[in-house]
Amino acid sequence: MSIENLEQVAQAMVAPGKGIIAVDESTATIKKRMEAVGLENSEENRRKYRQLLLTAPGLGEYISGAILFDETIRQKTDDGRSMVEAMKAAGIIPGIKVDKGTHPLAGSPGELITEGLDGLRERLQEYAKLGAQFAKWRAVINIGEDTPSSAAIEANTHALARYAALCQEVGLVPMVEPEIVMDGKDNVQDLNTSYLVHEEVLHSLFNNLNLFGVMLEGLILKVSMVIPGKYAPKEDQVDAEEVADATVRVFKHAVPAAIAGIVFLSGGQTDLQATQHLNLINAQGPHPWPISFSYGRALVSAALETWAKDQKANYDAAQKTVVERAKENSLAAQGNWKKK
Repeated sequence: MSIENLEQVAQAMVAPGKGIIAVDESTATIKKRMEAVGLENSEENRRKYRQLLLTAPGLGEYISGAILFDETIRQKTDDGRSMVEAMKAAGIIPGIKVDKGTHPLAGSPGELITEGLDGLRERLQEYAKLGAQFAKWRAVINIGEDTPSSAAIEANTHALARYAALCQEVGLVPMVEPEIVMDGKDNVQDLNTSYLVHEEVLHSLFNNLNLFGVMLEGLILKVSMVIPGKYAPKEDQVDAEEVADATVRVFKHAVPAAIAGIVFLSGGQTDLQATQHLNLINAQGPHPWPISFSYGRALVSAALETWAKDQKANYDAAQKTVVERAKENSLAAQGNWKKK
């Protein structure tokens, strides 16, 4: 893929009013979600569930792309098409999660490093042949009493930059995801601490991306919003307007205008909060970059619960549920959402 094509795909991923659906849970993670609603975590159930989401009629009106797990990109729909073919027919760009998950960072108790760089070039080449047009790598930054350390931030942003450079080398748009965790039991930070950590992580990330010659116009940033920790004291919790103000401010300080766009993850927030915050952030625009969403649970949890109650009878209802959630966040990505 040429440089121009990388830009075109990246721009299409953040087209006005469109966001990205994340259906890239690992087998272990989706096991917890399926068992929570009484479903067996079988390969067939995972295939049916992801097919339900990706082939929902009208989803492509609000969703530009989908992040897949390795298993899903190799599966077929009930009518014999590959999952990728079904997505492309719906106007949804196929993407793929390529990291190998987090592991303890040596010398930094309580901190994590994402692994998967070994053999990544060959895996990316294979995914490109399977039809993927973008990839995602997630780094995890924990805020605690003595964390994050500068070592953990540098190690994770360095890995994100190496991954991004490899993606562009093989013609895939890199989605870089430095997730500052908000919902762990040790995450009791106030809004200002969250802001300062976001700022430091983003500065480190773009320094490393520049070091490795990554073309920012062909890159998507997936990141958390600036919010207090889920378990922060009540007096440290803030209203939605303060979240929007802090998030926009840190982006203006730390994110180059050249990148193709920013999409949010929904970690640490309810479905409603994720939509409300996104709406308020976009209502402050215009911004130097498109700002949209790349939600997993905030888009699909209600659909999964509906489908699990009766897979056959509730199939259509579950599909309508995910499309409705996508529509609401599409409106929020344009600053036009109104609470019902």
